[in-house]
Amino acid sequence: MPKISFCIPCYRSEKTISAVIAEIEQLMANEQRYSFEIVCVVDGSPDNVLGVLTELCRTKDFLKVVNFTKNFGQASARMASLRFASGDFLVCLDDDGQCPLDHVFDLLQPLEKQADVAIAQYPQKKQSAFKNFGSKVNEKMIHFLLDVDKNFQMSNFYAMKSFIAQQILTYHNPYPYITGLLVQSTRNFAYVPMEERCRLSGTSGYTLSKLINLWLNGATNFSVRPLRMADLLGVFCAVFGFGLGMTSIFQKLFSDNIQVGYTSIFSAIFFVGGIIMLLLGIIGEYVGRIFVSMNNSPQYVIKSVFNIDCKDAACDSSSCQKK
Repeated sequence: MPKISFCIPCYRSEKTISAVIAEIEQLMANEQRYSFEIVCVVDGSPDNVLGVLTELCRTKDFLKVVNFTKNFGQASARMASLRFASGDFLVCLDDDGQCPLDHVFDLLQPLEKQADVAIAQYPQKKQSAFKNFGSKVNEKMIHFLLDVDKNFQMSNFYAMKSFIAQQILTYHNPYPYITGLLVQSTRNFAYVPMEERCRLSGTSGYTLSKLINLWLNGATNFSVRPLRMADLLGVFCAVFGFGLGMTSIFQKLFSDNIQVGYTSIFSAIFFVGGIIMLLLGIIGEYVGRIFVSMNNSPQYVIKSVFNIDCKDAACDSSSCQKK
């Protein structure tokens, strides 16, 4: 019997995670085609979501819980959930109740045929204008930097075959970017139309700094196009400067009415200086990430696990706790 692993990063979701787990349990209760498990990763959450999950572990053998030492970010929590999942199909969703779980079997249908990854496609995302803007920028960046099909659209609800997850898990460096790892692993995507739900409680945890980090992870971890763009910009500035210089020389030779232009000189200096600083920043971002990766900085650190076999290679037996 094929097995489904529901992978859920948890952050500030003590009021919603029980409802999400209950819906999955009810959904699978009458399902004879699949067995299932739920893998929840507590990403250094400041609320009591860990207490809620550990209490549920006492009566629910299908629930696995991983607890981080601090907040490492949603992508790292997603990587950990994939590592502890044992299903043939892995369904990734959020902890806020927005993902339309009643359509999960629609999401799995393409995987039973030819697709490697199936992604929920929402006609309208029910999120803030700020997050909508961040999603749009992220999509544009993916299309430009990762050279994917123009119809590619990522969402918070998607499923993959186990061999895709295993390929993703070969990435051990910090700054994981799930979308980039998926695109690197396959181009065999399927899109399943469905309607996104409203959040059960609270607001999105995404801030401007988190969105910027997400964009940087995508731009620098999986593409060298920013460096090539820097090269082209440098060439453009050099050609522009050479042409401007030659124009000034000819004007000086053939005209007696050339005035000294301090404003234009300072404008040119600031313009070129700004371009240089921008290019150095891009290069510095690459170099910094190489340095952090060479120092073997962890994607995440696990403090404790619950309902997980200590023989699992990803589990530190000294911190494993059975229910």
